[in-house]
Amino acid sequence: MSLTMDGLNALYGNDAMADKTTSKLESTLGSDLSKATKDELMDVCKDFEAYFTEQMFKAMQKMVPESENVSSSTKQLQEYYKEQMVQSFADQSAQGEGLGIAQTLYEQMKRNYGLE
Repeated sequence: MSLTMDGLNALYGNDAMADKTTSKLESTLGSDLSKATKDELMDVCKDFEAYFTEQMFKAMQKMVPESENVSSSTKQLQEYYKEQMVQSFADQSAQGEGLGIAQTLYEQMKRNYGLE
């Protein structure tokens, strides 16, 4: 079975990846977090920080000029791997100390849900 560029784009297009990340975050944030454990709450906060960092990386990437001498199939593959790389960087960033957004959000949510 061979995959064409259209097939790869349909399976792994940027919109599909962004929708997956966004829908995961929305479903988590839409759930009742008042019954969450402290670990579950921290995981949600880290997911949010990873999403925020990913969006920030994507905005920064838009500022970098693109080469015009690239074929459309090569450009599609570059976009796919760039998307994967950005998601990976954002996830790794949030798992460490990150930007501190997750910790600040966690402390606020603990106070709001009375988990202290």
